[in-house]
Amino acid sequence: MFVHNQINHGMNYSVKHGRRTTELKVRVRLADGQITEEVLEADSEKDSITLEFKQEDGTLITFVADFKQHVKIFRALILGELERGQSQYQALCFISHLNHNEFIPSESMARLRQKNPQSIRTAEERRGLDQLTMNVAVNLSQAWQLSSHIHNMCSEAREAIYTRERDVKHWLERGVEGSVFEILPQSVDVVPVLLSCRSTRDVWQPCSCSFSLRLEWYPCLLKYCRNRDTTGKGNRGMRIGSVSRTVTHDVNNTALASSLPGRRQLRLQSTMFL
Repeated sequence: MFVHNQINHGMNYSVKHGRRTTELKVRVRLADGQITEEVLEADSEKDSITLEFKQEDGTLITFVADFKQHVKIFRALILGELERGQSQYQALCFISHLNHNEFIPSESMARLRQKNPQSIRTAEERRGLDQLTMNVAVNLSQAWQLSSHIHNMCSEAREAIYTRERDVKHWLERGVEGSVFEILPQSVDVVPVLLSCRSTRDVWQPCSCSFSLRLEWYPCLLKYCRNRDTTGKGNRGMRIGSVSRTVTHDVNNTALASSLPGRRQLRLQSTMFL
């Protein structure tokens, strides 16, 4: 149970550059049964929430909800395959519009406390699968127009920052410059059918790959709970708790070195779970 205004373990307060932030550490059971620790940070001044955890395979997942600019950012730091000549890790970023009421406000998040920090959390609500196609590249040097958080979050994924065409249309209608975006080629004549990376022996041969990332647990809305008195019978008023949620998205995108300088010729099929 999470409640407001109840001081307990698992919550830290800090001041960063004059602003107040709160940090909540939650033990969460992943889909494969493993237990991980999610770190949730609420910044009431910047009006944002950050969630971070490490998957069993070592992939570091970071999520930011920017309520000021209505943008959500996902970053995955994936361990590289050194035998294929890859760097120590590969960074990928996905950016999309943040819809109303997807998350509880940062002010509410900052007030959440854990009654039992040793409890293992599972989502109370699981949403259906959403199919997303992210076929637009985002220019990091201009991405500040979308959110001030993108530069710090996605600087290591400079050549692998993606969004959806429907989100691009939304942002263009609100005055964001077109130079922020570059639509990736979709023609089958331009993007050939590629073998899976596991099936290719040549480390430099273009191939298709897939990966998965999941935000298994996050607070999505507040609920009111009745308190009982010491006898367990009477009601002493109301307290505020939270409802947690798991939502799943399938994300596909394509990046091509021939048309996007600096990019590896790679057809990337990614699956993202939110």
